Amino acid sequence: MEHAKELGNDVPEEPIFFMKPDSSLLRNNDPFYIPDWTNEVHYEIELVIKINRIGKNIEKRFAHRYYDEIGLGVDFTARDVQAKLKAKGLPWEKAKAFDRAAVISNIFIDKKLFPDDESIFFKLDINGKTVQEGDSGLMIFDFDELIAHVSKYVTLKIGDLIYTGTPANVGPVKIGDHLEGYLENKKLLDFEIK
Repeated sequence: MEHAKELGNDVPEEPIFFMKPDSSLLRNNDPFYIPDWTNEVHYEIELVIKINRIGKNIEKRFAHRYYDEIGLGVDFTARDVQAKLKAKGLPWEKAKAFDRAAVISNIFIDKKLFPDDESIFFKLDINGKTVQEGDSGLMIFDFDELIAHVSKYVTLKIGDLIYTGTPANVGPVKIGDHLEGYLENKKLLDFEIK
């Protein structure tokens, strides 16, 4: 909710979603290279749920059956490009779905290891300083609501990843930055900006 406010957006009444192709994934803590067509790439740390079965029109009360692991990701956004697209009412994919713009942890943690899925803590450090932190209880829409909503429009398949939204305090990255992402007390992301 705080991220929506910091961007000057209304808090949505229903989830807003967009898609990224598999070419957007950045795995193995490989470095992220800032594209030459943007001057302002922002980080957004997010909890990521991995879909474990095929589903369409999933009712919220059954949504918990469609994932059993939670990981961590960074949704990179070319904020300057996004602002131009938003001003014209155009889709955001050019600013969101570019190559390697979706960092994903190699490790996903069994959701049974979290006592409460409404208080899963996560944070992002850049150059040793915490820049974002939050927990799943601060999300506008919980995991089950997101799964139910997305599955109305898109058939979910095994291995699909749902990045769930980011806490406040997104900001730019620059060449030389070192990013570390933590899920609870476990470091799942550790990579550099080039």
